[in-house]
Amino acid sequence: MKTVFDQAVRDELIGRINSLNESSVAQWGEMNIHQMLKHCILWDEWVLGTHNVEYKQSFLGKIFGKMALKSSVKDDKPLKKNMPADQHVVKDAPKDLEGQKRVWMERIASYDHYSNPAFVHGFFGKMSTEQIGIFAYKHSDHHLRQFGC
Repeated sequence: MKTVFDQAVRDELIGRINSLNESSVAQWGEMNIHQMLKHCILWDEWVLGTHNVEYKQSFLGKIFGKMALKSSVKDDKPLKKNMPADQHVVKDAPKDLEGQKRVWMERIASYDHYSNPAFVHGFFGKMSTEQIGIFAYKHSDHHLRQFGC
């Protein structure tokens, strides 16, 4: 399975991010290209532990999270369109496409030296490093496919 902890997979994602442009339009969902870029940057910073964050699993996540996680990382099947959003919903985002792409590509590259044992997903809960790598890939892939990349 693809994981962001594989250099070739990170290179693939970075190439796909680099192909985004002002003409990239969402195939589904409500975000525009700038909101999607900012969402993905924030999401990767959350996983990477870039900022001091208090990780906490939701009540529903404690009931259903592990089952949903197993289903999400068991194979290479992409995430479904219009999946529910998490706390990283972005209403306003910088209009600096090239700058935001560069930041997201840097965050993807940062998975090369991932170390965040405190990470707890808000719905899935505590995840193994392998699960984090697979799901982080699927999250990026989902949003790149959303914009035709």
